[in-house]
Amino acid sequence: MAAALSHLLIFFPLLLPLSTTAQTSRNVSLGSSLSAGGVNSSWVSPSGHFAFGFYRLANRNLFLLAICFDKIPEKTMVWFANRDNPVQQGSTVQLTEDGRLVLKDHQGQLIWEPKSINGSVSYAAMLDTGNFILSSNDSVVRWGSFDEPTDTILPTQVLNFGGKLSSRLTETNYSIGMFELRFLPDGNLVLNRLSLPTGNAYEAYYVSGTYHSGNQVIFNQSGYIYITRSNESVLNLTPSSPVLTEDHYHRATLDIDGTFRQYKYPKAGASDGSGDEGWSVVKSTPDNICTVVENKEGGSGACGFNSYCSLNDGWAVCDCPPGFSFIDESNKFKGCKPDDVVQACKLDPSMQKALFDLKEMKDVNFPWNDYEKMTPITEDKCKEACLDDCRCMVAIFSSSTCWKKKLPLSNGVTSTITVGKAIIKVLKANYSQLLLPPDSKEKDQATTVFVGSMLLGSSMFLNVAFPLAISLFVSYKYHKRSLKVQRNPNMLRSNLRSFTYRELEEATDGFNEELGRGTFGTVYKGTMQLDSMATSVAVKKLERVIEEGEKELKTEVGAIGRTHHKNLVQLLGFCNEGAHRLLVYEFMSNGSLASLLFGTSKPTWNQRLKMVFGIARGLRYLHEECSSQIIHCDIKPQNILLDDNLMAKISDFGLAKLLRTDQTRTSTGFRGTRGYVAPEWYKNMPITSKVDVYSFGVMLLEIVCCKKNVESVVGNEEKAVLTDWAYGCYRRGRLDMLVMDDQDAMEDMKRVERLVKLGIWCIQEEPSLRPCMKKVTQILEGAVEVSVPPHPSSFISSLG
Repeated sequence: MAAALSHLLIFFPLLLPLSTTAQTSRNVSLGSSLSAGGVNSSWVSPSGHFAFGFYRLANRNLFLLAICFDKIPEKTMVWFANRDNPVQQGSTVQLTEDGRLVLKDHQGQLIWEPKSINGSVSYAAMLDTGNFILSSNDSVVRWGSFDEPTDTILPTQVLNFGGKLSSRLTETNYSIGMFELRFLPDGNLVLNRLSLPTGNAYEAYYVSGTYHSGNQVIFNQSGYIYITRSNESVLNLTPSSPVLTEDHYHRATLDIDGTFRQYKYPKAGASDGSGDEGWSVVKSTPDNICTVVENKEGGSGACGFNSYCSLNDGWAVCDCPPGFSFIDESNKFKGCKPDDVVQACKLDPSMQKALFDLKEMKDVNFPWNDYEKMTPITEDKCKEACLDDCRCMVAIFSSSTCWKKKLPLSNGVTSTITVGKAIIKVLKANYSQLLLPPDSKEKDQATTVFVGSMLLGSSMFLNVAFPLAISLFVSYKYHKRSLKVQRNPNMLRSNLRSFTYRELEEATDGFNEELGRGTFGTVYKGTMQLDSMATSVAVKKLERVIEEGEKELKTEVGAIGRTHHKNLVQLLGFCNEGAHRLLVYEFMSNGSLASLLFGTSKPTWNQRLKMVFGIARGLRYLHEECSSQIIHCDIKPQNILLDDNLMAKISDFGLAKLLRTDQTRTSTGFRGTRGYVAPEWYKNMPITSKVDVYSFGVMLLEIVCCKKNVESVVGNEEKAVLTDWAYGCYRRGRLDMLVMDDQDAMEDMKRVERLVKLGIWCIQEEPSLRPCMKKVTQILEGAVEVSVPPHPSSFISSLG
């Protein structure tokens, strides 16, 4: 390690980034413009290496406003303004007389402009570094394309805290793709796969390990990429042998497969010694994207669901197993779908072997989310077990062990390291149409005619096939009628299980072990068989719900059941039998945030930060990403539960509509808990998602300080004190008083200040001043700055 650092120090002067102020440029004067498809379509840098202008997308009459390498045959784009919104011919970009850079489409509608320009602008320039800048008269850069990178960074470019790159969707679609590189405010450089369209990040598959020490990511003029550290050392991300930028163009791009690659390209008249033309890879991070993206808690892996990943010349290639095909041929990272509608569990069990074949794939694995493991077992027995199990679509066999998988398959990968194979269950072609569900009486009759004609038309198979078809048809009709009687359509779509009261009574040993009591009822611990495994569950007995309970319960629980997010407690099933209303949830082993936050053993600062992020993302999902918005109405630490890894999950979401109007914990008629309740509840104001933002703000301050917001005063009344105290400490510049007992937090005061300011914005009395949860998550991630907040009641006071 010491030798490596000394080697870096030898050429440390070369690691300094080149200042853009030293670059020569051809100034673009105010009032200048470019037109898509016109003669005047780009502004070129002095050397001609880079150009800023309109570039036509391949095979489409659409244009991106972009920066590209202009002296090479492959006009490689390194930045684009309107990646999600290409424009047509006749669109324009103009540097207006008042110093704005605006992109308008052919109809004159504003498409894009820089996020923020810090000061007056006198001219623009395309620099030889690849940075397009807006500058003042005294050559102070007010904005640059380097400030808003897309998927590429160039020599002399720097990523500060919150900086990020987003891959494109495909080679020809420049929209935001499935992977993201971020330089986090904690000093780590990370790579994540994203969940589209929400943009939520799954667990990082690359982490630089510069936690609390990283300061900047720099791509210097000598072609080195490195992270500067607070102890004045550097973490080099480039091979140690220098690559001369005098002879080569350089770029580093987050590619569509999630790999961050540094490239070189020989300039005219130079030889790179490889004999190859075009861009060549200098360094890839990670080395094998297929094996490092493993999302155990959700997500599909490097490729989409039901597909598997393999490397081809260092690039990830996604393929479909037998019996599956790509959802979108133009975007193979989107995953695969079954070729046939498989509803095997609606069929008679005796039909399984007659309907399915097994296909083998050597060295292919889907390593996570198996629902059953059998060992020791032979390969033949493994195959037989999968054929006999209607849920099993894939079995993985290796070293006398068999893992059963059901759809969707995730984290698929080819690997020759482990000796094994994937056994894929594929529907036989002769029977594929028999599994299509009839939707009407006419289709039922058509199916009958089809079955009859197929069987009677071939005397060779009559004796065998006729009983098979009749049994299949009768079984299907029976199950269809059964499902129609027992399950509400909302429940069916949400995939919830319906339990009898007797089942839940036995699972909880007569409702013996109480976990807690809340607004909606009492929660008991239970154990039941789910997917052939004994699983701990939490059973909530709903009490004093609205009188019209049956219809309302089905509607609301159906909506809750269709939600799926790692920061929401998962609803597994329900009971709606007679007067009994019960919900069955996943069991959360570490109890509530309240018991941990206000107990004797408090969570660490880093654990608390992780909880804040999780709660914010869960609320953002409920407010903005569900098919129908869900307002919780009772956000508090008691309703935040913690799993084995202390991941925070929101509970009791979506149940507010089930309360009777007289069910309340206070006498004022509002819903929620004192100390967390937004002012709207006290007044004749509409209730929106901002009530949850208010409660989140209170809880955020509690998590920072590990103190309750309310305390008992004279007469056993409760008074909110933490919010006032936190604002007072902030105004006096004494935030250290909030965390003085927490050494880790004391060493992270910039983060403490950011969180406290965010919390104060969230508890503003005027709802319109509170940020939405999307902006809250952006602030937490460092993508958006948080401004100085006013006193929470200043807006109301100013109105008199």
